[in-house]
Amino acid sequence: MTLLDPKTWQARTLSGGEYEVTEPATGEGLGTYTLATADDIAAAVAAGRAAQPGWARSPHFARAAVLRRAGDLFTHYADELREWLVRESGSIPGKADFELHVAAQECYEAAALASRPLGEVLPSEEPRLSFTRRVPVGVTGVIAPFNAPLILAIRSVAPALALGNAVLLKPDPRTAVCGGFSLAAVFEEAGLPEGLLHVLPGGAEAGQALVADPGVPVISFTGSTAAGRRVGEAAGRLLKRVHLELGGNSALVVLEDADIEGAVAQASWGSFFHQGQICMTTGRHLVHTALYEEYVERLAARADALAVGDPYREQVHLGPVIDRSQLAKIHGLVEASTARGARLAAGGTHRELFYRPTVLADVDDHIPAYAEEVFGPVAPVRPFRSLDEAAALAADGPYGLSLGIVTRDTALGLELADRIPTGIAHVNDQTVNDEAVAPFGGVAASGTGARFGGTANVEAFTELRWTTVRREPATHGF
Repeated sequence: MTLLDPKTWQARTLSGGEYEVTEPATGEGLGTYTLATADDIAAAVAAGRAAQPGWARSPHFARAAVLRRAGDLFTHYADELREWLVRESGSIPGKADFELHVAAQECYEAAALASRPLGEVLPSEEPRLSFTRRVPVGVTGVIAPFNAPLILAIRSVAPALALGNAVLLKPDPRTAVCGGFSLAAVFEEAGLPEGLLHVLPGGAEAGQALVADPGVPVISFTGSTAAGRRVGEAAGRLLKRVHLELGGNSALVVLEDADIEGAVAQASWGSFFHQGQICMTTGRHLVHTALYEEYVERLAARADALAVGDPYREQVHLGPVIDRSQLAKIHGLVEASTARGARLAAGGTHRELFYRPTVLADVDDHIPAYAEEVFGPVAPVRPFRSLDEAAALAADGPYGLSLGIVTRDTALGLELADRIPTGIAHVNDQTVNDEAVAPFGGVAASGTGARFGGTANVEAFTELRWTTVRREPATHGF
C-alpha cells in the first residue's frame, strides 16, 4: 500500500499550469501536477473558513488524536517518503530520515498543545470574573521552501492544526510532493476533516495572493531574507501578523584551546550538510590564529575526501544542489571570491548539479562568499587573535540566526555567546541543529524571532482574548 498515489496528487483540482516534478540528480521527470492560481487561493480560503469553526469546537482529545496518528503515519510510510525526499529534494538518505523523525515529533508535540492550558484568571477591580484565553486565528497561511521541505512545512502546519486552525500550505513547486502533497495524504489518512488543510504549490503569484487575502490573518513564512522582506512589507500594510524565519550567515568560532580534529569534524558537517542548503549552515569559520593554518589544511582534506553524487543510486555524503540557478549563484560567489584574493584550498568545481565541497582561506569582509549567504557547500575561513576580535567578527553582518563555539572551557563559551546576538547558540557544536521541542528563529535579517516549539507555537497561531463575566448586568454613569 502506498501513501502517494500519483493519481491522487496529479489530479488535485487546481487551475494553474502543469508543473513537472524533476529529480535534480538526473534531470528525470518524476510526474506532473497542477499549480495553484490566485483564484485557487481564494477558493481554499473560503473552504478553510467554512471548516475551521467546527474543528475549533471539536474536543481537544479529538484534535490530539489526529495529530498523534499523523506522527505515526510519517513512521509507517517512511520508506516511501524517504524516496521522495531523496529524489525530489536531493537529500542523502540520512538527511531524509532526520526530516521524517522531526516530522513525527512535530506532530506528537503539537498533539500536546491541544490540551495545554490556554488562559489565566485575572484580578479585577469590578465584581466580575476576568480571564484570558487563547483562541485560534482562523486560517493560517504557511509558505515553505525547498531545502528541508518536510520539516519546514510540518513545524507550522502541525501546531496550527492542533490549536484549532485551518491551514493553507504553499510549498516550493520544486518540492511540492515531499513538502506538500505528502502532508495532505498523511493528514487525510489520519482523519483530519475535509477542508482544513489545503496544499497550493506555486510561485510568487500564489504567495502574493495568500499574503494579500483578508481571510488569512497570520502568515508563517520560511525562506530567503529578500523574499521575507517583501512578505513582511505586504503583510504589514494589511496589519497582518507575519512570522518570518529567514536566511543566515552563521559563524562557527574555534577558540585557541579547541581540539582541532573535533572542531574540523563539526565544521565539515556545519558547512557541507545537504550541500550547504540550510539556513543554519556554517557560513563563516572564525579560527584562532594559532590553529588557523592547520584548520584550513585539515578542513580542505576532509572536503576532498567527501563523496558527491546521486544520493538515490550511490552512497554519498553530498547530493545535487536543487537546480541550475542555485548552482550558478554558488559558483559565481566562489569565482568572485577567488578573484578578490581568497585562496581556494579545496573544491570550487562541479559536474552538472553536483558541487564539490569548497574551502576558501584568507578571507575578509570584502570576500563575497564570506560576506553573503551562499546557500551552498562553501566554507570561508578567517583567523582572529583575541576574544574581542572573535566576538566582533561573529556579531558583524546583517544576520543573527545560529552560532557555534568550540572550546574546552564551556563557561568561556557561554560568556562569548552572550556577546553575539543570535536566536540560537551552541557551545561545542556546529550551527545546524533542530528539535521539535526547541524554539527556533533568528534576529535582525534572520527573522522575527523564535516562533516554534511550545509557547512560541501557541503565540504564533492563536490570538489572546480578554473576557469578563458578571452575575448582574453592569451599570454605568449614564
